[in-house]
Amino acid sequence: MHVLVAPGRFDARPDDGPARPRGVPAGDPWPALTAPEAVAAITAGWREGAPGDTLVPLPLSDGGPGLVDAVRAARGGDLLSVTTTDAHDAVVPGAVLVVHEPSGARTVYVDGALALGAADPGAVPVTATTSTGLGTLVAAALDTGAGRVVIGLGGRRTVAHDGGAGLLAALGVGAATGGLAGGAGDLRGLAELREALAGRDLVALHAHDLPLLGLAGVSADLAESGRADAEAAQDAERAMAAFVHAAGAAAEAGRPARRDLLAGGAGAGAGAGAGAGAGSAGRSGAARAPGSRAALVPGSGAGGGAAFALGLLGARLVEGAAWVADAVGLAARVAEADLVVTGAGVLDSAGLEHGVVGAVARAALPLGVPAVALAAQLRTGRRDWGAAGLAGGFAVLEHPDDAQRWRADPAAALRGRVPRVARTWSR
Repeated sequence: MHVLVAPGRFDARPDDGPARPRGVPAGDPWPALTAPEAVAAITAGWREGAPGDTLVPLPLSDGGPGLVDAVRAARGGDLLSVTTTDAHDAVVPGAVLVVHEPSGARTVYVDGALALGAADPGAVPVTATTSTGLGTLVAAALDTGAGRVVIGLGGRRTVAHDGGAGLLAALGVGAATGGLAGGAGDLRGLAELREALAGRDLVALHAHDLPLLGLAGVSADLAESGRADAEAAQDAERAMAAFVHAAGAAAEAGRPARRDLLAGGAGAGAGAGAGAGAGSAGRSGAARAPGSRAALVPGSGAGGGAAFALGLLGARLVEGAAWVADAVGLAARVAEADLVVTGAGVLDSAGLEHGVVGAVARAALPLGVPAVALAAQLRTGRRDWGAAGLAGGFAVLEHPDDAQRWRADPAAALRGRVPRVARTWSR
């Protein structure tokens, strides 16, 4: 039997309270597996349970950690090393991948996960974090001259939370502070940068649909996930709204005012305050604050708002798992398989909608190829994963003691769960 092994990263999201396994304290480390490591573990376990099957590896990504590795494994390309910084301004290694397309064009991939993260997420206040390191990587990608630049904005919750202020600063926009603590800074030159990039295809990959502002935005998510108390989250929201207003006005500088038919006023620069950017614009007939519409778009909060800043520069906002699936030719690989085995750290409704598992299920269902998923934690039932197109869902952590086994050796824990699945599905 021909089995396609196509998982994403196995990350149990230790910053997500509801997703934490029972018996694991909040401050304890929770190891993850990269997509290639998950492929190796699943392959080893499958060969134990069904040694006669032919296994084809295809690591995937949702636009978060491992984007460059997944694309390079399937497409090849030239890897360029770039020294950059993380969300706390510490020096970290980085890289961009230049892929040569069959048409002769070039596409550059940027994995922003490391630049938007930090070794100790709580070491500095949320409003002092920065996306400057991502801007350094994007600048290096633009310097290659490639016509298309694809930017992965990390997972659901990144450490950087500055609306993309640091990213804009790294790209030469005025004297942007690179964080929310110092205010919006000088954003002159933003409109000119947008015009300079008009001939380039910028693609921002998101792994969730949280907007930048609002009651369901990324600042509110800070409190929900326990990364900030309610007061700090509100402070971050107010600072973000002020930045959105300033950045929106700078991006529209020199352009004719646009009439907002929903608000009944001019859409750009007509006197709405920063508070309107937080979601109050529109129904009173007052003018909408510059940038507020873009800050309410689903996914604009990806990368702590870096998606919003890239949108101001003309970037397209695209679901990461779907883009990677197309980039690596997932549908063609599925069509050649008898069975697809995928997986993720946590399989829940969000993973089915925006993650690697959901992308695999959507590719397999129309072709009539069964797809089964493995997860460290299975947090959805048969009704949900069946409706999404999966033929089976299997948890690695089935018993309380399994959490300790995963923490000791996640690859061995995953590998140990696979033989039973293989014996069930192999024919």
